[in-house]
Amino acid sequence: MKRKLMFGVVVAAGAITMMVAQEPKGGILHPEMTVGADGGTWDKPVAKIGVKSGEPWTQTTIAAGVNSQPQPGKAMTVVGEIVDFSCYIQLGKHGEKHRSCGQKCVANGQPIGLLTQTGALYMLMPEEHDPRRDGGVDAKASASAHMGHVVEISGTAASVHGYNAIYVQGLTK
Repeated sequence: MKRKLMFGVVVAAGAITMMVAQEPKGGILHPEMTVGADGGTWDKPVAKIGVKSGEPWTQTTIAAGVNSQPQPGKAMTVVGEIVDFSCYIQLGKHGEKHRSCGQKCVANGQPIGLLTQTGALYMLMPEEHDPRRDGGVDAKASASAHMGHVVEISGTAASVHGYNAIYVQGLTK
């Protein structure tokens, strides 16, 4: 009986060890891929993008919402590295060495991301609904100019089923 109990404890301890060893560690993928010397730091971002607002959504977004009620959002300011969302998720690429590839990907329609110091990843897009829909605002120019740089982003954070986004107000085309 003691042998069976001891065997059960050893098996359980081994299973727990395996589960812990396989948990994702979090943080930034490939931290060896760093921002260039002129790309800003977490404490001193190279640029500020977006307009700080006391309200999470603009009138055009509120009007476009189902029953004039967009999904919940929170106005916030976040510091992070501008990344090509697709290459970061697929390959872990970011930083100065990935800058030109990221610029090409964003110019050709790949989504823009903001990678925080903790490894959180947000998709970035213009906040103003109707101008965004009608092509009046675009995030590609600012994303390309600051690809691989650490910037301060002001906008509205929203999440749906594990997808996180920041909608940036004040972008132009």
